Amino acid sequence: MDLSVNLAPRHKLELQLRNPVMTGSGTFSNGTELAKHFDIDQLGGIVSKGTTLRPRRGNPTPRTIETAAGMINAIGFQNIGVGALIRNVAPVWARWNVPAIVNIMGDNVAEYGVLAQRLDGIDGVAALEVNISCPNVDAGGLEYGQDPTMAAQVVQEVARHSSLPMIVKLTPSVSDIRPIVEAVSDAGAHAITVANTVPALAIDIDKRRPFIPNAFGGLSGPAIKPIALRLVWQAASVSSIPIVASGGIISGTDAVEFLMAGATAVQVGTATFLDPEAPWRILRELTEWCETNSVTEIGELIGAARRTE
Repeated sequence: MDLSVNLAPRHKLELQLRNPVMTGSGTFSNGTELAKHFDIDQLGGIVSKGTTLRPRRGNPTPRTIETAAGMINAIGFQNIGVGALIRNVAPVWARWNVPAIVNIMGDNVAEYGVLAQRLDGIDGVAALEVNISCPNVDAGGLEYGQDPTMAAQVVQEVARHSSLPMIVKLTPSVSDIRPIVEAVSDAGAHAITVANTVPALAIDIDKRRPFIPNAFGGLSGPAIKPIALRLVWQAASVSSIPIVASGGIISGTDAVEFLMAGATAVQVGTATFLDPEAPWRILRELTEWCETNSVTEIGELIGAARRTE
């Protein structure tokens, strides 16, 4: 059975994954902890914590709250910064066979370019995942991914400073994701991740205030799966580049649904908090489903539900 996928067919280096199961940014740290307990090279790819130019301590605690069929988080992009990642983490990735993809976030367009340049040519870094769900401080806090022009500007800036394959992570906080998909594709993205967490709120009724000091956070987990599945379906209707699905995937059959909706690969995120082995279990379940249903290569599933339209 051939489970391999290519996430960057338009890039000279391509981005070959041995299977379509990846880890999601922010839920797997940088992979070094779980690599001590599981065979990291069995996965299709790993995605780093969101990485910024300088280290960040993140938001005040509590920063997470469990909800029905999911969780809300407002971590605040806590991370070690790109310099420490290059010095201490990339050399570990270089010893693995699984592609390591660095999720980058900037406060303005120029910072994205600097991050891309810093990471270009670093051994162990296979690609970039450009998070455009971040607020643009120069535009009053509007997320880059909510405006096609701003989204394209970020992609063009990264492309000018990096020779690596580029996956652009989109926000679900739009009325229609399709213009954003077209804008980043035209600007030079090699793939897209659909999508990030959904803005949400939880109230502590005993204290009569939000559980999270910042009030709002991002909802993830099975609760958002139908939302993410719809976004993938919409994105696939206009996308000329591969789609990485992210949102509520906790089983192999969840992965099959997203592949049939048009995704080329899937990211496992919140499920890892409940079950650290979740990415490997989901890979096994996906493989077993393919065997049971006589699927000989994963390409048979990609967009299969769309072919009935």
